[in-house]
Amino acid sequence: MYIDCCLQLPDRHPTLNQTVMYNPSHFRVADSEAISDLIRRHPLGLLISQSPEGVQASPIPFLYFPEEGEHGILRAHMARANPHWKLLMADPACLVVFQGEQGYISPSWYASKATTHQVVPTWNYVMAQMRGTLATTDDADWLQSQISALTRMQETGRPAPWQVTDAPADFIDRQKRAIVGLEITVASIDGKWKLSQNRSQADLAGVIENLRQGDGLSDSQALAQAMQSREKT
Repeated sequence: MYIDCCLQLPDRHPTLNQTVMYNPSHFRVADSEAISDLIRRHPLGLLISQSPEGVQASPIPFLYFPEEGEHGILRAHMARANPHWKLLMADPACLVVFQGEQGYISPSWYASKATTHQVVPTWNYVMAQMRGTLATTDDADWLQSQISALTRMQETGRPAPWQVTDAPADFIDRQKRAIVGLEITVASIDGKWKLSQNRSQADLAGVIENLRQGDGLSDSQALAQAMQSREKT
């Protein structure tokens, strides 16, 4: 359930900084389903904003509702003890960064190394940046809906999925009083899938093969899959 009457809007409307990250066209992803899937798989976003005290950054798990508004809505909650939310009420313009699969790419994996030797290391990654305006809420029903939805997303498929209602109601009520609800109206989305699209097919195949063999890093297989999936689009 979404309670739209309880959000505490800022005293002034921010002027959003329209500067975006460096994102060449061959890495740029605008597909809303790809962005939504990234956030489902990697919901921990880094909430960033500017304040008189300097740049603020808080890692928070988010839920994304792409169907609401032009670019969607992000919902989350934050510890009331965290001063970041109060600073955002004074200047609610913010940036949220979601990081997906990532990993080091060795130049020795490129087929072209054997012929030209004109190769250097790089880092491949999947990420999305969302800019928007934040509002807060203390509404108990809003918070109950938010924590229940976030819990369901993470618990679904587990052998014995935990539910918020498994805990005593008075305990959950105390926990809710210690958090603040956050809702970000997204103004712009910038997706970047840097997955060796600027390399030849032979070089790309070499990178995928070596990632699949693994190097002890858990992201290697996932990164190889992301590269192969992007290659087919």
